[in-house]
Amino acid sequence: MTVTDPVIELRDVGFSYGAAPVLEGVDLTVEEGEFLGIVGPNAGGKSTLLKLVLGLLEPQRGDIRVLGRPPRDASRHLGYVAQYPAFSRDFPITVEQTVLMGRLGTGGWLGGYDRADRAAAWQAMVEVEAEDLAQRQIGSLSGGQLQRTLLARALVGNPRVLILDEPTANIDQRVESDIFDLLGRLNERMTILVVSHDIAFISGYVGRVACINRTLVCHKTEAVEGEIIQELYGDHVRMVRHQH
Repeated sequence: MTVTDPVIELRDVGFSYGAAPVLEGVDLTVEEGEFLGIVGPNAGGKSTLLKLVLGLLEPQRGDIRVLGRPPRDASRHLGYVAQYPAFSRDFPITVEQTVLMGRLGTGGWLGGYDRADRAAAWQAMVEVEAEDLAQRQIGSLSGGQLQRTLLARALVGNPRVLILDEPTANIDQRVESDIFDLLGRLNERMTILVVSHDIAFISGYVGRVACINRTLVCHKTEAVEGEIIQELYGDHVRMVRHQH
């Protein structure tokens, strides 16, 4: 991969679950250092798109390249925060142990975590301002604290690309602003893709918005206006202007 190659490239990508098409003819190019927002209605294909980029699903049509290679071959360079944790909140595990899970598969040492792993975990917790939670059980965390923990887990492997699926769902607006301020700082050193339900809010942070409802169209944030939103979501949409 050269400095001019895109970080992520999708060409004519299609995917279906059974007979139901979810994505059709999707083209997308993401350059190094971009902060890309992904929006669209429920079942419009947003999470499916992320799973294809992550290599968790294979496209049935078209081609995907991440860092110049097939997505699975680039997985070590990707950090991912899923919409829902892949473990029960009742599972007896601390914040530090949760963050350390992000180091699995990054080194050659078997049987546990070494000093470098623990140092990386601590640094990730410091970066997301969660170091004071290190010994807390995840079941005791608020929604915002849990999101910071999951973000630290995604960062601990030092990814080049950070991918987040609805990272601020079910948390209040003040915490949402804090999370996106943190993502803005992280964007200074990594490419970020974030799915959000709030197109007006994220437009204050991202450089482009990918509007997806089976097909995909990208817009600069200043071009995302009422007509585009109506085409994407339908007629019954009210816009709220956020001031920052």
